[in-house]
Amino acid sequence: MKRKLTLDDALAAVWGGAILGGGGGGFVESGERTARLALQTGPIELWSADEFPPLALAATVALVGAPSLSTSIVRPEHLITAVDLLRQALPSGLVALYTNENGADTTINGWLQAAALGLPVMDLACNGRAHPTGLMGAMGLHADAAYQSVQAFAGGTSACRVEGVARGHLAGAASIVRHASVEAGGVVAVARNPVTVEFAVKHGAPGAITFAIELGRVYLDGGVGAVARFLEGKLHEKAMVARYECKQTAGLDIGVVGLDDALRTELPFINEFMLLEQEGRRVASFPDLLTIFRQDGKPTASADLRIGDMVQVLHVPASRLPLSRTMYMPELYQPLENSLGKAIFHRDDHGITVDRAIVT
Repeated sequence: MKRKLTLDDALAAVWGGAILGGGGGGFVESGERTARLALQTGPIELWSADEFPPLALAATVALVGAPSLSTSIVRPEHLITAVDLLRQALPSGLVALYTNENGADTTINGWLQAAALGLPVMDLACNGRAHPTGLMGAMGLHADAAYQSVQAFAGGTSACRVEGVARGHLAGAASIVRHASVEAGGVVAVARNPVTVEFAVKHGAPGAITFAIELGRVYLDGGVGAVARFLEGKLHEKAMVARYECKQTAGLDIGVVGLDDALRTELPFINEFMLLEQEGRRVASFPDLLTIFRQDGKPTASADLRIGDMVQVLHVPASRLPLSRTMYMPELYQPLENSLGKAIFHRDDHGITVDRAIVT
């Protein structure tokens, strides 16, 4: 169903996205700012995937990089430039944009570009929760040796401004974009991986934007407890952050949050919280959703936590989330496990095959 998005939709999308970010996916303040600017730029329509011709091309929009870096600069013109560069690189154009993931910033990925360029936003995400790597938001395209990725990017300012188009196998193109985010000061806007609507629906998370909006309304109306009930998750006891480590490596925030509770809770993160460990035992692991709420009840990014913060952890099983099949591809976890020094992926019962992407 086609519908015009309102400010209430936008605010709910940002807050719902902040919860689904699980420590990543950007920041509420910048998400709200971008959402308001998008609505001021022009009308924004959200279309369900069945409103588009199945073989028409749509593309992902994303922010790539390490959000904790104070030098990160992504402006509206960067968002629009990335989409323009991608459209110029394609012979047949685009019918819609959709986000790579749900997060405070990322649920509304594409809204400003859509308003500025007269494109609809598809009610779909490559993944219905935030994730740390570009390949996790590529709907399994990395497994198709014949697929040639096109990724346009823009970000930074003055001497650090970068923009361009990377082409090639998906992993190589994603690596170039990640490097560009470092050169830009931390983050770049990206428009990438054009595929048919049919492919996106089959391998992504259709309905993910509506899901984030509904979750945001639940949160704004009823707070953290209502969110836990809606998602059928578990709220852990409140505790203080006693340990916080974070370093930037290859454009990612990597670290750990340790709480002062009796269970010695620790949450290692790579942008998003990867694991919940208590008394040295694994309680939950990505793609389960682990979201930290501050004492004021607001969900917070891993980059925003500090020692002394009073927090509460929400754990939601992956089965309650609109996820892409990439969440169950073990090869995508290997680089994360190497960075973290811990095993993350422990499911071996998801035999998922990859269909060839149809690109013209």
